[in-house]
Amino acid sequence: MSELVKTPVFADDNLINLYHLNEMYQNVATEASRRMQETLQINVPISSGIWGGTYLIAHPNGFGRRRIWRLYCIVNLPQNTPLDKHANLERLVSIYCDVFKEAFSPQLELKLNMWGGRLPYSNSAKPSLTLHMEDTTETVRWLRAFFVWNHTPWEESIICDTVRILKEYKEFFDLKKGPEVKDPKEIKYLLQDIIIIYRTLQNACSEDFQEHANPIIAKMMEHFLSGLHDRGDIVDLYELVYKNALIYGFEESLEGPYKKAGLDIHSLENWPVEKINWVPDELKEKLVPPIQQVFAGFKAELEKEKH
Repeated sequence: MSELVKTPVFADDNLINLYHLNEMYQNVATEASRRMQETLQINVPISSGIWGGTYLIAHPNGFGRRRIWRLYCIVNLPQNTPLDKHANLERLVSIYCDVFKEAFSPQLELKLNMWGGRLPYSNSAKPSLTLHMEDTTETVRWLRAFFVWNHTPWEESIICDTVRILKEYKEFFDLKKGPEVKDPKEIKYLLQDIIIIYRTLQNACSEDFQEHANPIIAKMMEHFLSGLHDRGDIVDLYELVYKNALIYGFEESLEGPYKKAGLDIHSLENWPVEKINWVPDELKEKLVPPIQQVFAGFKAELEKEKH
């Protein structure tokens, strides 16, 4: 018997409410955890939420400003549990697929496409693993879940994953190598992620860097909100981000706090496994409250709309 609590993720026009989507991801985690306990007597607390920060460019009530075609979530699993045995992890993933199907039905018909890929630059001893499901209704292109080995609050896992994302994206913005030529469609997603990374890390960035970055991010936002489709505009914005070295400012905001704990953000694959998903206190204090405030704002606005 399912105890999954479903939330109203989709509006009539297929727009997604990101507050409800985030709640749904945690509800899926809770139900998957309950079923592991019930069927295998394995107790695994799991935290989960949106990966990718689309909530940072949403309406005040949490609805996306345009249609979202790619769904992503991060799933945080505890270390040193029976999940270290591959057969138990496979069982959890099978349960997760079932719960995802139930959670998003009838709007989506999700089918497993791939499981077990390694997330680039994740921990070499305990790599993060990817689950990829496709939607046969084509309401969305796919749902991807990233399974990360350390049970922490969702907000902290999102902050820590920016370290990995920066390493992955550095090759596209590395001033020593020159600009990377890519398909404008893919560049567009990169640019959206640059906005999201900045909004996530902004409170940890120096005042000088914020002054430098704010007009560039504002210009990018303006283009995205009015619909960014022109190839020339996409390439121009990419060159703007590249020439203004934003990626280096993002690295700077993280480098110092992690260095104090003896961790090099340029070598995160080699961090001790206990430091997977770990955020220094000084970054938590600056970066967790703004994420929580965004969702508290969505909730308050949705409550208002009920009355």
